[in-house]
Amino acid sequence: MSAALPLPPIPETYLQLQTAPSRSNEGVLYGSVALLLFAPLAFGAVELWAVFVIEIAAAALMTFWFLRQVRSGSVTVRSNPAFLPMCAFGALMLLQAAGISSYQHATQSAFQLYIAYGCICFLITQTLTRTTQVKRIATLLTTCGTLVAMFAVLQSLSSNGKIYWLRTPHFGGWIYGPYVNHNHYAGLMEMLTPIPLVFAFSKYAGGRRRWLAAATAAFMGATIFLSGSRGGMAAFSLQIAIFFWFLFRERTRNGVVLALAGFLLIALASVASIGGSEVSERISTLTTSGHSELGSDIRLAIYRDSLHMFAHRPILGWGVATFPDVYPQFRSFYTNAFVNRAHNDYLQFLTETGVLGFGVAIWFLSAVLRPAIRKARTWSADVNGAVALAALLGIAGILLHSFVDSNLQIPANALLFYVLCSVAAMDSRFRNHRREHRRRIVVEETPDSSPLAP
Repeated sequence: MSAALPLPPIPETYLQLQTAPSRSNEGVLYGSVALLLFAPLAFGAVELWAVFVIEIAAAALMTFWFLRQVRSGSVTVRSNPAFLPMCAFGALMLLQAAGISSYQHATQSAFQLYIAYGCICFLITQTLTRTTQVKRIATLLTTCGTLVAMFAVLQSLSSNGKIYWLRTPHFGGWIYGPYVNHNHYAGLMEMLTPIPLVFAFSKYAGGRRRWLAAATAAFMGATIFLSGSRGGMAAFSLQIAIFFWFLFRERTRNGVVLALAGFLLIALASVASIGGSEVSERISTLTTSGHSELGSDIRLAIYRDSLHMFAHRPILGWGVATFPDVYPQFRSFYTNAFVNRAHNDYLQFLTETGVLGFGVAIWFLSAVLRPAIRKARTWSADVNGAVALAALLGIAGILLHSFVDSNLQIPANALLFYVLCSVAAMDSRFRNHRREHRRRIVVEETPDSSPLAP
């Protein structure tokens, strides 16, 4: 009998260094996701205290991640096609804040918030590496979206004109959920609803989980109609049309057809039972339905005035976040209301950043959409494709809604939009571990038929 081969003892510090980066990365990842959940609940993070929380938390998470990377002995940075155009736009904002902006303080404040967006997108790209993390985050976002949707319906049925039944908006509005503006609530749901929707019709859901995910997506989507946002209704309809196109590109299975029928029935039943008549009236008319909202004639006037603003500074624009300060010079109608946004993200972006900034935005969207569409083609069988399709649907909804509203001016919605763009553009890194394990077992059990086999 031979003696056992002696092995050198492994120092405890070495084991700690090997496990610490993984745990710290998960802490940074879930801390970033916590900000995504916090921002909508804090009235969309439109108030200064909420913006301060986002900026401080993003800076703290970024510092912690960097220090842990340095302590581990190597700093590994994963690239993302969205990073380069985001950096280019940040440089443009910095140039405006240095003296070109018509109101430097506003542009500087917007630049700080944009840096916080970039930090969160960067950290999620670096730390979101496992399929289990994708499942947990999808569950968290879906659960939070469902709870917010339930709260929005309950609040609308027992409304006293206050958010959370406690907070009165300073300048009025059309309250829905935790948002002062119902259009911004619809924008949030447009980005969250595709998560359970894609899961429900993928190969990863089965039995009760498929029906639960379909019912959840149906309920969340129905609240977009119940909110009364016409832009949200159009955007969600586009999302459903795009998803159906991806769905019917593949061979339709009986289970998928049943889940699809259940999804449609639950959505229609939810709208009809809670407020179907109000929804139909809202779709068929352009009036404001008695709520504090801009009429269509005022919107068109703002659009014309915004084009006049752009004509005066077409290259670099007036400066990010300067629209409410510059617009009174170009306003062509009388109103007691304070026009703080163009109610069209594209026009406001054009007036504030000019042709140069708008070109960077087109570059950014191109860098995001090309890899997302390529990965989404295999959405039903590949985790990377499913993640890309869910993000792609959310992005498509906001891009359409932005023609008539200002979702990207709301920090909570803008942060979630940028995160979806980063996730959609990132490289394929998630694997179907169970499927790969089964394939490995099949390969090992298959006898070698080669004539050279022993």
